[in-house]
Amino acid sequence: MMRYSTSMEIILTNRPLLAAFVGALVAQFLKPFLLWPFERKFNTSLFFSTGGMPSSHSATVMALTTSVFLTEGVESLAFAICITFSLIIMHDAMGIRRAAGKQAEVINEWSRILAQIHEDGQFTPENLKTMLGHSFVQVLSGMVLGFVVGIIVTTIL
Repeated sequence: MMRYSTSMEIILTNRPLLAAFVGALVAQFLKPFLLWPFERKFNTSLFFSTGGMPSSHSATVMALTTSVFLTEGVESLAFAICITFSLIIMHDAMGIRRAAGKQAEVINEWSRILAQIHEDGQFTPENLKTMLGHSFVQVLSGMVLGFVVGIIVTTIL
């Protein structure tokens, strides 16, 4: 009699998918702890935010790519897709998303100035999210974390 696998069984046996999930979770979990030594405050909102150290996007795609490399090999179509996807995601995190965060900082400052000029309440500033992208070091740390997670999930667990 054929037994149908549950969704959880499929996820747990799909090493590349599991590596990607674990990479994202570990990176997100580390963010508040890695910021604490610099700011001396524990910011729990970092568990769910974008930006910061390490890059969870980089950790996710690198864990996936590493696991696909280990399970399928460098000559596989899946690896070619993963490495291309990873490079685009990491480039975007350092480029476009970081630039958008810097623009948000400027717009937020202009909003504060306009609010001061219009003290009668005609203008109310709305802060835009400024922590969108990553520095090279944040992306690199995400890559290293993802590489390690990909190896551990694929070969050890």
